Amino acid sequence: MSSGATITGRDPATGAGIAVTVRDGRITSIADTGSGDGAFLSPGLVDLQVNGYAGLDLNDGNLTARRVLELTRIMASLGVATYLPTLVTGSKERLLDALSVIARARDEDELCARMIPGVHMEGPSIAPEDGPRGAHPQEHVRAPSLEEFAAWQKASGGLVRLVTLAPEYDEAPTYIRSVTAQGVHVALGHSAATPEQVHAAAEAGARLSTHLGNGAAALMPRHPNLIWAQLADDRLTATLIADGHHLPDDTFKTMLRAKGLERALLVSDSVSLAGMEPGIYRQPIGGDVEVRADGRVGIAGTPYLAGAGLPLIANVPIAMRMAGLSLAQALRLATANPGAFVDGRGVIKLGAPADFIRFAVDEQTGKLNLTSTHIHGEEVFSA
Repeated sequence: MSSGATITGRDPATGAGIAVTVRDGRITSIADTGSGDGAFLSPGLVDLQVNGYAGLDLNDGNLTARRVLELTRIMASLGVATYLPTLVTGSKERLLDALSVIARARDEDELCARMIPGVHMEGPSIAPEDGPRGAHPQEHVRAPSLEEFAAWQKASGGLVRLVTLAPEYDEAPTYIRSVTAQGVHVALGHSAATPEQVHAAAEAGARLSTHLGNGAAALMPRHPNLIWAQLADDRLTATLIADGHHLPDDTFKTMLRAKGLERALLVSDSVSLAGMEPGIYRQPIGGDVEVRADGRVGIAGTPYLAGAGLPLIANVPIAMRMAGLSLAQALRLATANPGAFVDGRGVIKLGAPADFIRFAVDEQTGKLNLTSTHIHGEEVFSA
């Protein structure tokens, strides 16, 4: 927007009223209003791992620009202002096609261009073993290749911003050094690595752990193991799924204490079955996948999860409950902390993009009831 506008709400940290003035999509002033009434005002949520939602699948081989647009509008309706469409292990052809489609969606739609700063490639260089591999198709698991990475960037116009890989590949350190030198973040995940391999990857430039505690063997040595190594390495920021299914309460709370609020963030890892009715669905990734009434999404008949069924906005109050966090602390894990890995988004400060959400908190359930989402100062969703 070219003319100025002011958006008001309550500061989640203090409960006091604030007024944020916007011009040309950027924040130009922030003022206290002295009033603590009304909806809370927060930066828009930032989700670094979105595979799909409400039947829209980024990984079924049938992606279109229209479906990317639909998913983007759904994300906005869930309070997400910035997200990384996430492509999982698949054939070279499918990944290149999906990357070109996402690039086309950004070219054709302004909201997609604003909300999608890049793409998260979760694989294909992950552990081939059952357990660490999760629901990723084994036939398409392969070693990291700089030639393939270059093809991704060519197909997408440089949109790949985050790559998840298993650090146990011999090629991993060289690959990590090369792609991080190009400004791309590397996360460790879906791995059966040794602690030495974890630390070597961090030394090479890896800076994240993808859904730490998941994408790992169900049984492993008490110590040493790759989870302890990632918790201990201060170069790695842990991404955590706080949906009540991926991590037990005690585990989530302990991981958060180990990493500290400054080295942890929340991701949804939402899949196409998120938001769907309970039942068993046949999926191109994972086969028969069961959606339970409590939101758990897993490979039917196995203990393995197949992504997550809750949006990021639902994870915020769950994180508060599991770890005893304040509203402001939990929001930080879903805004500024992930935003640090995508151009410093997810903050309310002078000069920042005017991406906000307004919401109320249900006093009985703790649920965040979204009132509106604003992208670059424009209201794109209103409840």
